[in-house]
Amino acid sequence: MSSEHSNSHLQGHGLAALALGAIGVVYGDIGTSPLYTVVEIFKPATGVTLDAHNVTGAISVIVWMLMIVVTLKYVLLILRADNRGEGGGLALTALATHALQNKPRLRAGLLLLGVFGATLFYGDSVITPAISVMGAVEGLEVVTPTLSHWVLPISLAVLVGLFAIQRFGTSAVGKIFGPVIVLWFLALAAIGVHQIAQAPQILAALNPLHAWHFVTERGWHLFAAMGAIVLALTGAEALYADMGHFGARPIRIAWLGLVFPALILNYMGQGALLIQSPTAIENPFFHLFPQALVLPMVLLATLAAVIASQAVISGAYSMTKQAILLGFLPRMTVRYTSAREVGQIYMPAVNWALLVGVVAAVLLFGSSSALAGAYGIAVTLTMMITTVMTWFVIRDGWQIARRIAVPATIFFLAVDALLVAGCAIKFFDGGWFPLMMGLGLFALMSTWSRGRQLLMASIQRDGLELAPFIESLALGGAHRVPRTAVYAVSNPDTVPQAMLHNLKHNQVLHETNVILTVVFEDRPWVKSEQRVQLEALAPGFWRVTLHYGFMDQPDVPAALALCEPKGLRIPVFETSYFLSRETVVPTQGEGMANWRERLFSAMSRNAGGVAEFFRLPDNAVVELGTRVQI
Repeated sequence: MSSEHSNSHLQGHGLAALALGAIGVVYGDIGTSPLYTVVEIFKPATGVTLDAHNVTGAISVIVWMLMIVVTLKYVLLILRADNRGEGGGLALTALATHALQNKPRLRAGLLLLGVFGATLFYGDSVITPAISVMGAVEGLEVVTPTLSHWVLPISLAVLVGLFAIQRFGTSAVGKIFGPVIVLWFLALAAIGVHQIAQAPQILAALNPLHAWHFVTERGWHLFAAMGAIVLALTGAEALYADMGHFGARPIRIAWLGLVFPALILNYMGQGALLIQSPTAIENPFFHLFPQALVLPMVLLATLAAVIASQAVISGAYSMTKQAILLGFLPRMTVRYTSAREVGQIYMPAVNWALLVGVVAAVLLFGSSSALAGAYGIAVTLTMMITTVMTWFVIRDGWQIARRIAVPATIFFLAVDALLVAGCAIKFFDGGWFPLMMGLGLFALMSTWSRGRQLLMASIQRDGLELAPFIESLALGGAHRVPRTAVYAVSNPDTVPQAMLHNLKHNQVLHETNVILTVVFEDRPWVKSEQRVQLEALAPGFWRVTLHYGFMDQPDVPAALALCEPKGLRIPVFETSYFLSRETVVPTQGEGMANWRERLFSAMSRNAGGVAEFFRLPDNAVVELGTRVQI
């Protein structure tokens, strides 16, 4: 899918439909935050006493954090940083590193920082489904305390079911995402207005002075309080990550037109309830509703939680595919679940790994309150990394004046630092869980990237130069046979190992030989007219380079068909694809640490097949193995 296809996809839908879709997919995560945020602020560990003054102050901080972090930073600023229509951590990283082309060392460091930020997303992809679903199902305890022992098994059943249906794709259930979440936000707003009418003094929370007083009165307890308040902001990264699906304008309209007002009204409604009835702190969200509406709201909240979970699960698939195409993860099976929507994919390995992580989180922590300790640190670190990346984009890419860029960046970094510090003190309460997961994934991704560099260097060092080799073949000796042979190589200047094996063992050379290299660029889409580069090397020898973006769907046979207008016909039923499968042999000495080389070797052995990844026809692929030392 090229950029022009992406744009026409956006233009082909009405603005209202896109805004409705954005409400369903983008705002599910932040929209379920009212389920568990307020109760965490007044836990004994935060040191915030439950009285009218502190309730007003805490709600004021939530309101103004939503204004500063989500509205100003993400909706108004970062949504402008689109990488050819795409957003998200890796897209922003590519944009920032592109702005630093003349600073290679800084560029390399920034790339690693961006990859680390991407790995933290997986921690969010595990915690979000667990805390959202458990927070919703815990409403059963408000219906009747005797149902409390059913919360854990029902939560696990919902989560297992959610991951089990992923292989069928999201198009069927996706149609109800928007309307359900719209109903959810309307319910949040309506009950909020009802409660505010009972205690209108909570409207004072709109005054930022109450937020300032709350912050300055806390002392060292401020960090604990901010560690709870940050739960209201989780999901903000989704605004940027999903920009490619909906466009910036529909996301802005959805936020300012419905989501932001509904969240503010609901949080103030919970504040009004606590001013009147402090005992409601055990579950202020579900106590907002009359007893007759609690059970329907539990069902609606569970649906909203499932939708919020779906957004991060789909995001994890998309992030993994981007990481594979950028060279940070080995190939995995990617299944496309929609013939029309290229972004709808299913990755079995990622799906089941996430399910294991989610089930482990639910069993390990046991409640949404305990999970709140684990939630936030990965999200806030990602927010800080986003701010750093945005600095390089606005300063080196957009050439914004320093007098504007410096104060704005310092302000947002200060807010990010406060939020990170607030979550850091929860490290031993569960914050270690997503952080360790992110560090583990970073070790895998950096090892794979470095290992591939060493592998390519070894192949190039031991390989034969292509040009002299072709000249020697022109002198005769090799028996020519009909058909076309396509040799996939990473280095187009060396002789493919598969060609050497073919000559050595079969003692034949095909009539037409294509040296094929696939290049993945640090931009999301490559236009179809820029897909193919073709070069004639000698009679019967061609060099073809295919270019893809990190959001493109690699399809080599379809791309090779584009060679015909340029003078090279590659007949579908008369072509064989020769692939080299390298067996990595770890060695002592230079390169990586021995444990990393062994890890890379294991990852290489278990990497998905080239044929499936590039959509090569199964009955036309010949794989030849070679052992390579690194």
